Amino acid sequence: MTRTRMRTTATAVGATALTGALLLALSGCGKADMTKQTSPFAAAAGTKTVTLSTQTWVGAQSNVAVAKYLLEHELGYRVDTVQVDETPAWDALSQGRVDAIMEDWGHPTQEKMYVDDKKTIVRGGDLGVDGHIGWWVPKYWADKHPDVLNWKNLNKYAKQLKTAESGDKGQLMDGSPSYVTNDKALVKNLKLNYEVVFAGSEAAQITQMQQFAKEKKPFLTYWYAPHWLFNQLPLKEVKLPKYTKDCADKGTKDPTTIDCAYPTTPLQKFFNADFAKGHSSAAKFLKNFKWSVDDQNYVSELIASKHMAPEDAAASWVKKHPDVWRKWLPKNK
Repeated sequence: MTRTRMRTTATAVGATALTGALLLALSGCGKADMTKQTSPFAAAAGTKTVTLSTQTWVGAQSNVAVAKYLLEHELGYRVDTVQVDETPAWDALSQGRVDAIMEDWGHPTQEKMYVDDKKTIVRGGDLGVDGHIGWWVPKYWADKHPDVLNWKNLNKYAKQLKTAESGDKGQLMDGSPSYVTNDKALVKNLKLNYEVVFAGSEAAQITQMQQFAKEKKPFLTYWYAPHWLFNQLPLKEVKLPKYTKDCADKGTKDPTTIDCAYPTTPLQKFFNADFAKGHSSAAKFLKNFKWSVDDQNYVSELIASKHMAPEDAAASWVKKHPDVWRKWLPKNK
């Protein structure tokens, strides 16, 4: 799900379709105005509490589910999770209304403001997972038309990708409108005969891809790795113009100028500065939290495809991987 899922300017299938309502159920909460909301445990005298921001994509929810499970069962914390969109989450983190963001795909403007200048947020280290955003088509279609994997040939296939929502242009499907993407700028600057159409959420986007795949129809979509969906629906990435630092720098100043591919981004954790300075066992644990793509996808697939409650999915992973998570626990709890 920056996710430019998400994620920043040039730096966001199961057998059963997911719905937007299900995604909210998976996250355990709805979107919140973090300028007004505080943890419900904040005033509980003598209670060790931590509040985690959880984003709308299931990979981020998996990080939080496992962190929450271990904080509660191994370190004795009461954990509050709040779903909040990417950019507002940084504001909430700066204000201390949440303690940690477990998966950030790169927000250079917010990093400069809050980390470098105001120093109200500190870096929490690598999550251990590299994220990559791009444009993807189903493998079954790419196998028949291999030249579609070069962006220069996309206009040739625009007619095949028309939908009711895209009008007389080809459809480039995106997920949630809250994700920060470069797609509209890319379509314009690369002179592509396509319309960016938002599915509405990650869940709705998955549902649409599943339906296209069931009918063996072609589609072009904004998507990202890591993601459990690749285990069930093989996708091939369309090669966009090479990502460069000059393109990124230009895009940071003016996002409408982006004309290159998304980068591969080592996903990062960020903490409220006061939370981190407190040197609590929770802060130490979250700093140590680092796992692999396979770990994250295991939990994500249980949640999104197997419809398992996040806590149960986390418990399943914890039971199977004590050699991984025991290294995260602080020596002095």
